[in-house]
Formats: sequence, structure tokens, C-alpha cells
Amino acid sequence: MGNRELPLKEKSIVFVGFMGVGKTTIGKLVAKKLYRDFIDADEEIEKEFGMPTAKIFKTFGEKTFREKEQSLIVGLSEQPLKVISLGGGAFLNENIRKACLKNCLVLFLDLSFDNWKERMGLLIDSRPVLQNKSLEQIEELYNSRQSAYSLHNSKVVTDHLNPEEVADYIVESLKLAWELHS
Repeated sequence: MGNRELPLKEKSIVFVGFMGVGKTTIGKLVAKKLYRDFIDADEEIEKEFGMPTAKIFKTFGEKTFREKEQSLIVGLSEQPLKVISLGGGAFLNENIRKACLKNCLVLFLDLSFDNWKERMGLLIDSRPVLQNKSLEQIEELYNSRQSAYSLHNSKVVTDHLNPEEVADYIVESLKLAWELHS
């Protein structure tokens, strides 16, 4: 890609936020509305290893997963016109964070912990970092990640909105920003 700075309209869009906030669901909707390719970073890693994230953690360890995650996301961040959903822990990695903030538009999907708790039952089995944790430990994890998520280009509070409403809001906001910056 060289050192050419991409125009705002061509930059890839990266979704960050705590696990289960809707990054993949909303990301797919936004990608469809903007005619872009959608990439779920965790799904790409799972395809490469041929197993779910929980099994990768168990078989190879978190370190191996995080190394693969970093090389994948840093590479993806340099590609134009994508919509990329990151796993909940990916944005804690400084190299991933720097690459995404430099090359992409980073959108933080913010869901309050109280609203997140309602989804917890759907998530617990598939998320290795939630395994064998109490509600207090999960809330502590949620709170500890907020400072990394706070480093973004835009935040969308998703409480009381369905995925379609969030996606429509994001697309309209992006189109307005692109218009203002062109």
C-alpha cells in the first residue's frame, strides 16, 4: 500500500467492544448496506486452525491465538473498503490498536453491563475468557477493557436499539462524514 493515506471513504471500518455486544451482527449489516466485504477476525482464525476459538485456546494456548490475531488484524487494517469485527480482547493489544487507529475508522459499540448481562447465557459456553468466572469477575473484565475501547474514532451506544437500527445509524453517520470530508 505504500505510505499513501487512504481517503476517509475508502478506509476499512473496524468494530470494537466487549464480547457479545453485536460487533459481528452489526458489522455484517453495515457491510451489506455499504457494499463492502465483511470479515470476522475470530472466524478467520477459526478457519485457519480448523476449530472454534475455545478449542484453539485449550489446544494451543491463548498466546498462540493472540499472535495469529495480531498478524491477521494488522494485515487486514491495511486493506481498503472492508468491514472488520474484532474479538473482544483484540483491541487490548497495542499493535492492533495502533494499526487500526492509523489505517481504519474504529467504531466502539458500547453496551451497558446491565444490558450485556441479559445476553450472558448465550455467550458463556463459546467464550474461553468467561469460563469458570463469577458475575463479579466478568464485570471486572468488562470494566478493565473499557479504557482500551475508549480509544476509537466514534462510539455508538447500543442500549435499547436493535442491530438494524444501529447499522442504519452508523451508515447514515458515515455517509454524512464522508460528504463533509470530500
